[in-house]
Amino acid sequence: MSEPQETTHFGARQVALEDKQGLVNAVFHGVADRYDLMNDLMSGGVHRLWKDAMVARLAPPKQGKRPYRVLDMAGGTGDIAMRIINESHGYADVTVSDINSDMLRVGAERAKAWRYPGKASFVEANAEELPFEDDYFDAYTIAFGIRNVPRIDKALKEAHRVLKRGGRLLVLEFSHVDVPGLDRVYNAFSDGLIPPIGKMVTGDGDPYQYLVESIRQFPRPDAFAKMIADAGFKRVTHSAFTGNIAALHSGWKL
Repeated sequence: MSEPQETTHFGARQVALEDKQGLVNAVFHGVADRYDLMNDLMSGGVHRLWKDAMVARLAPPKQGKRPYRVLDMAGGTGDIAMRIINESHGYADVTVSDINSDMLRVGAERAKAWRYPGKASFVEANAEELPFEDDYFDAYTIAFGIRNVPRIDKALKEAHRVLKRGGRLLVLEFSHVDVPGLDRVYNAFSDGLIPPIGKMVTGDGDPYQYLVESIRQFPRPDAFAKMIADAGFKRVTHSAFTGNIAALHSGWKL
């Protein structure tokens, strides 16, 4: 008798664990060129404030005796990398890594026009099996990407592995609204407007239906904080943004 097949969620659907990555890849291949525009439309531009807050919390140094190395995972379009490099006045070296080649293509093209060109490299990689050596990076950032990883626990352990002792993990992710009244408005907006807006802008609303559903499947902040701690991180905290529409999670490799 064969072993039962391991499954996970793909939005509201249950799929074979081994199939999820391919399904996620298809979503982002389809929306890469207008991904950041859709983030603006879906959040009213507020995602920019959340990302700014994330980089401010990271507080990358502006000078030092050795390179300050950051791995920005699932950061294909370079949105976070650009902020980190600018905040460090060009001192930080950021490796932008993504499993999706189209997202990386968009980011690499944009990086040519950045204030500090040449400070970012773009590497196609799987968050669950990083091609980087142990104890290499000073910081690991991931914004709105961890919920798309099939094996989140494995990705967190990989983050811990590649960080230096004293290195920091920062995860920005959508969360679960906990303000009475706002939750109903947010759910109505998510269900009724985001997929149609996605179809209008990109020609396909299905990827955005998945994105809405994936947010609801993601663990609540306390549960995700425990996953970070279970991966070996210390001093794990999280902060709610905008009524807990999003949350910023932090942990240290000590």
